[in-house]
Amino acid sequence: MQRFSEFMVGLIFGVGLILSGMTDPAKVIGFLDVFGQWDPSLALVMGGAIAVGMFSFALAKKRTVNFFGGAFHLPKNNHIDKRLIIGALLFGAGWGVAGYCPGPALVSMASGQTEAITFAAAMLVGMIVYELAQRTIHKPR
Repeated sequence: MQRFSEFMVGLIFGVGLILSGMTDPAKVIGFLDVFGQWDPSLALVMGGAIAVGMFSFALAKKRTVNFFGGAFHLPKNNHIDKRLIIGALLFGAGWGVAGYCPGPALVSMASGQTEAITFAAAMLVGMIVYELAQRTIHKPR
């Protein structure tokens, strides 16, 4: 049942991205073009997501188990450090250059868009490089 609900949430997310037009890199580029033909639609989609997230986290904080009766864990780390800021800047730069963030890239990749496939492959390589670097930096002595 849990896998089914995970699938449904992902499906709803993907359909929402398609319906809102967020799988089109031109929307992202248009949002970032604040001195040209600015397109505020991404801000509206993000605002809607933030509103849903605020409601959901407020509800989640009151719960001790998830909807399936299992353990419920919310992140406890809220520390903003150098690594977080650098990672966020790199993520944002990649997002702005490519016009994709991970969710829309995966949805667009499923439709066979070459740019999305390239972006997803580069994202995967980046994750692998990060993991290898972390293992090298933090390997036990």
